[in-house]
Amino acid sequence: MFIGHFAPALVAATHPKAPGLGKLFVAAQLTDFAFFALVLAGVEKMRLAPGMTVMNGMDLYHMPYTHSLLGTAGWALLFAIVIYSLSRNLTGATIGAGVVLSHWFIDLIVHAPDLTIAGSPPKIGFGLWNYPALEMPLELAITFGALAFYALRTKSADGNNRRIWILGGVLLALQAYNWFAPEPEILDAMMPISGLAAFTLAAGLAGWAALGRVAATQS
Repeated sequence: MFIGHFAPALVAATHPKAPGLGKLFVAAQLTDFAFFALVLAGVEKMRLAPGMTVMNGMDLYHMPYTHSLLGTAGWALLFAIVIYSLSRNLTGATIGAGVVLSHWFIDLIVHAPDLTIAGSPPKIGFGLWNYPALEMPLELAITFGALAFYALRTKSADGNNRRIWILGGVLLALQAYNWFAPEPEILDAMMPISGLAAFTLAAGLAGWAALGRVAATQS
C-alpha cells in the first residue's frame, strides 16, 4: 500500500493528545522514509523484478532494518522517544509509536513474502498486490474512510474542511501515479528520491490541512 498507510494516522489524529497530523503522516511512512534512505546508502536493497506481483514489479529482497517486525518496532520506539522528548506527552508518544508500527502490519497484507520478524528468513507476506480488484478499492476505502472520520471528529474555528479535501485530492493523485505510471526500465537513485519526495509532500500537506483543527470533543 501507499496512501493506505496514512489511514491509521488520520484516525489517531482525532485523539486530543495525539501528535499533529503532519507528524503522524511521518510516523505512518517512517519505515519507508528509512528504507529509501538506506537504499540510497547501499545498506538495504531492492531490484527490478517484473511480474514479482501484479501491482508491484520490485523485489524488496534485503530490508532487515526497516521491514522486519523487530526493526519496525525499533523505529516506533525511536519516534516515541523523539515525541516524548519534545512534548513530555506520553500518550502522544505512544499513539505515534502505534502508527509507526501499523506500517508493518499493513505491508503484511499486500506484500509478496519479503517481510521478516527479526531480519532473517522465513519471509512472509500475504500478497494482496496480486489481486488488484481487491487491493485497490480496499486502499481507497480505508484511506478516504479515515479522512472522513478525521474531518468529522475534528473541527476548525471557521468550520471549513476545504484543506482536508485538498489533502484528499493530492493523496488520490499520488496514488493514481503509483498505480498507473509506467514501470521504470532501470532502477536508479530517482526512484527512492521520488518516494522520499512524495512522503514529504504528503506529510507537509497533512500538517497544513490540520492547522487550527482540534478534536471535536476538545473545548
